[in-house]
Amino acid sequence: MRVPLSCGYLLIRGESSFFLVARAPDTFALPIETNDAEVFQGVHRGDLIVVSAPEGGDPEQARMLCELVRTYRQPMVVLPKGHPGSSRLRMVISVAPAIMPKADIIRGTHPDQDVICSSGELSGLGMAADGECVCIEGFDPNRMEYLLFPPGPLSL
Repeated sequence: MRVPLSCGYLLIRGESSFFLVARAPDTFALPIETNDAEVFQGVHRGDLIVVSAPEGGDPEQARMLCELVRTYRQPMVVLPKGHPGSSRLRMVISVAPAIMPKADIIRGTHPDQDVICSSGELSGLGMAADGECVCIEGFDPNRMEYLLFPPGPLSL
């Protein structure tokens, strides 16, 4: 399934969790801070910025998290495995041309940006940038829905 997404947001939600998807407006270097290194990842215009809320929550919070990276170039922090703070993360973010949700990784501890932790109900999706669109594989309209929003605050 291809969903047009120019500069707004795509919300994909299941019964109790969601993803908020946006595109990078231009090219920039994204700092990723780990326990022992700082890595800069190249982000290209059109790459996906995906916020995952495995337990659900307020999509507006997800939009703010997305904009911290997309607009303000906020560095991303990767916690070491076993860090007690990972259990408190309600939302996580990944930035890449294609992103695969996985339910078997620990929140906030994975530096590779082509995966993102998710709930089990949304873990079968695949998302990839395709020009002005997002290609979504594994979308099940019987269990999921998607909504498009223009730029700016989200109201449901």
